[in-house]
Amino acid sequence: MPRLAVLDRDACQPKRCQTECLRYCPGVRLGDETITIDEGTGRPTISEELCSGCGICVRKCPFKAIHIVNLPEELEGCCVHRYGPNGFALYMLPIPRWGKVTGLIGQNGMGKTTALSILAGRLKPNLGTREEATPDQIKEFFKGSELQAYFERLGEINPIYKPQPVEKLPEAVDGTVMELLERVDERGVIEDLISDLELKEALKRRIRHLSGGELQRVAIAAAAAREADVYCFDEPSSHLDIYQRLSAAKVIRKLAEAGKAVLVVEHDLATLDYMCDYVHVMYGKPGVYGVISEPRGVRVGINVFLDGYLREENVRFRREPIHFEVKPPFQTRVTKELFSYSNLTKHFRGFRLYVQPGVVYKGEVIGVVGPNATGKTTFVRLLAGEIEPTTGRIDLNLTVSYKPQYLQVDFDGTVEGWLHNSIGGFDHMFELEISRPLELEPLMDKHLSELSGGELQRVAIAACLGQTADLYLLDEPSAYLDVEQRLNMARTIRRVIEVREAAALVVDHDVLVVDYISDRILVFTGEPGRMGQTHGPLDMREGMNLFLRQVGVTFRRDPQTGRPRVNKPDSRLDREQKERGEYFYLT
Repeated sequence: MPRLAVLDRDACQPKRCQTECLRYCPGVRLGDETITIDEGTGRPTISEELCSGCGICVRKCPFKAIHIVNLPEELEGCCVHRYGPNGFALYMLPIPRWGKVTGLIGQNGMGKTTALSILAGRLKPNLGTREEATPDQIKEFFKGSELQAYFERLGEINPIYKPQPVEKLPEAVDGTVMELLERVDERGVIEDLISDLELKEALKRRIRHLSGGELQRVAIAAAAAREADVYCFDEPSSHLDIYQRLSAAKVIRKLAEAGKAVLVVEHDLATLDYMCDYVHVMYGKPGVYGVISEPRGVRVGINVFLDGYLREENVRFRREPIHFEVKPPFQTRVTKELFSYSNLTKHFRGFRLYVQPGVVYKGEVIGVVGPNATGKTTFVRLLAGEIEPTTGRIDLNLTVSYKPQYLQVDFDGTVEGWLHNSIGGFDHMFELEISRPLELEPLMDKHLSELSGGELQRVAIAACLGQTADLYLLDEPSAYLDVEQRLNMARTIRRVIEVREAAALVVDHDVLVVDYISDRILVFTGEPGRMGQTHGPLDMREGMNLFLRQVGVTFRRDPQTGRPRVNKPDSRLDREQKERGEYFYLT
């Protein structure tokens, strides 16, 4: 049985420990060099050949930096890439197919970006050794598989890669949006892309002045305009509203329809389902190892992921399957009012927000949905007291805890230090109801500046929920989180609100998250960038119908899991549901 020993170098702090891993290792006590200490860094090196798998070093490490994993026999000799001795290991790769869109689904830290980087030629695999593999070694490794032909042609194939962190685009590119698109338009399609991705208003603006959603759409357009054989898109839906996500999905599908091979990493299941033909499910242990399963049809693949059991591989990676409600939840709302607000307006240069009166009750979570740039964040900031309304008055007389959309934390210290400063210490409820489900323990000793986008998001959510408040405001809490983390986040918010008899407003663009978390829904409509108007809060059926009617999209339900699936435009189900006025929930 192959054994994997992985050291989390960020968590390992040799200056603050007594090398417990070395002192308590049975192999070392018997005279073997099962664990040695590097004189330069002070960090341990674990011999996987000599390790007995007893797990004593794992339990004794005060910083939980060591992971020992016994892998199935089938994975022996299948490591495609490893980040050095005792580093993360990736097993197998997804299969690009010409004329098809292939998706990758799995938790963060499983190696999805690594897999795309290898197939895009940005990272040369080492096949689990310390040196880059030669082309002949790679061909031999994949001999007899569909990937053999791909790597034989890799020198001839021109791959394009759209990276995950689009906020770094201004650092790499200067000038206006139009200048960038004209420079990369190798396929002569920029006019279509500008129309499909609604970039007309942004063409004369400089890249550094764009919002996150605009940067994402520009990055997708720039990648799709290039002439290539293989296109890789890493999380193309981040920062986009549901309408923009479906528009981006259509652009990506057009590439496949033109005969290109397309690979996509995506955490929004509705968007992934809409754009992909095949799906590879990834399993393993985040930060330790990741395994890419065989391809499955998109519906079957997503259902297998939600079920948590790969029948062909005989692997279970989730204790309980995930199911969604087919009908809106029965409203057992606490009738005691928490606060109400009257007619409000907020005017900016070129934009106006009109807020209709509404009531928020104790113990409820209100989902906030609508297109980007229609005032959702502005409304949340009004409730948070960050800005004042132009007309009307907000007098909540409540304690408010607010997690903003864009996370900028000015704190020079560890996650644990920042959380202590933010919430004034950890109690039993914080540990049990917030820290554990958000999986914060491995992050506590990390420096705040070292966190990834998803890690920082989870810490910011914990800081918001950890404060004692009457009203919790969370703006796009699902950004950068994988599917598992999104559902854990939704459960955590609901538990906190129920226990504290508080209320929460959650702004999000993931329809599955909104469906999963909300008691009622506040819908924003209007003209993006010019005018926004609120409707509600409404019950879930009325709210989702109003919202999706504006988008022009209907959802059906998967009979196995109950998850929402986007109907193809003008399909029989799409027409029937629109005639009935049921865009989301089915009776």
